[in-house]
Amino acid sequence: MAVADLAGVKALAFDVFGTVVDYRGTIIAEGEALNRARGLAVDWAAFADAWRARYRPNMDRVARGELPWMSLDALHRLALDELLAQFGVTTLSEEEKQRLNHVWRRLRPWPDAVAGLTRLHAKYILTTLSNGNVALLVSMARHAGLPWDFICSAELARAYKPDPRVYQMTYRLLDLRPDEVMLVAAHPSDLRAARGHGLRACFTPRPLEAGPGATPPVIAEPEVDLVASDFEELARLLGAWQKAAKQRL
Repeated sequence: MAVADLAGVKALAFDVFGTVVDYRGTIIAEGEALNRARGLAVDWAAFADAWRARYRPNMDRVARGELPWMSLDALHRLALDELLAQFGVTTLSEEEKQRLNHVWRRLRPWPDAVAGLTRLHAKYILTTLSNGNVALLVSMARHAGLPWDFICSAELARAYKPDPRVYQMTYRLLDLRPDEVMLVAAHPSDLRAARGHGLRACFTPRPLEAGPGATPPVIAEPEVDLVASDFEELARLLGAWQKAAKQRL
């Protein structure tokens, strides 16, 4: 689809984990620092992969009513306690466990993320559209310098993507039509769900999200409105690059 066909888009909504921030690389880096500080020998790449692998199943348990509503911080802690036992980590204090759980609030942005978002912010409303809870996303934004206008969290709908309520509240809270909001995500299932509820969709692949040996997801171009290699290319494609430059003059 031509970029001109997106002239009516007023807001860009971003999936966050994996799309905006590098959860795997951050967990590995902080975990290796913990190894050095506490004399541990944890394989943090394996730990990060196992932690992420519990993300969808635990949210599905909430959706099925097997667990009461829990924030993503709480679900991360549920998984963390299981993994610490699995990996034989028994010496961490409660304070250390809580800090480790909050690594998800300190995730590092991908190299293009802040610059690209800053350029896009010159032209568009920027919001999250994330399963992260509000406190997590606010902390992450302040830590990483992410220029959101609005924190749209699944917590506000008390449901996790792909529940329709999460996508629908995004445009309703912004007082926009669905087609005036475009989801930017690295995950085909998220983009398909958003399109199913009337939002526009932009695929931004993150080949290293699951590590250098993983096969990155792909999506057929007819299934989305736009494909951009990263946020800086997205800004160029949408004309936000030029607008940002003019504002600096």
